[in-house]
Amino acid sequence: MSQEKPSNPLVPIAIVVAIPVIVCLIIMLTDQGIERSLLWAAVKTGIILIVIGGAISFGVSRLAERNTSR
Repeated sequence: MSQEKPSNPLVPIAIVVAIPVIVCLIIMLTDQGIERSLLWAAVKTGIILIVIGGAISFGVSRLAERNTSR
């Protein structure tokens, strides 16, 4: 039997969360009443938070893998 690598539990959660966020972003982009600079600042902040969360998740998974292999 081959050992399957456990998948990251954040991937399905990220997909479920990303769909409504993308829909809201498209709606906000088409609305003329929203100031573009505020919208893009929110998008940049979201991307930065996603990258930080991904880095933390990756680091923790590597640390857990290293501790279980001892």
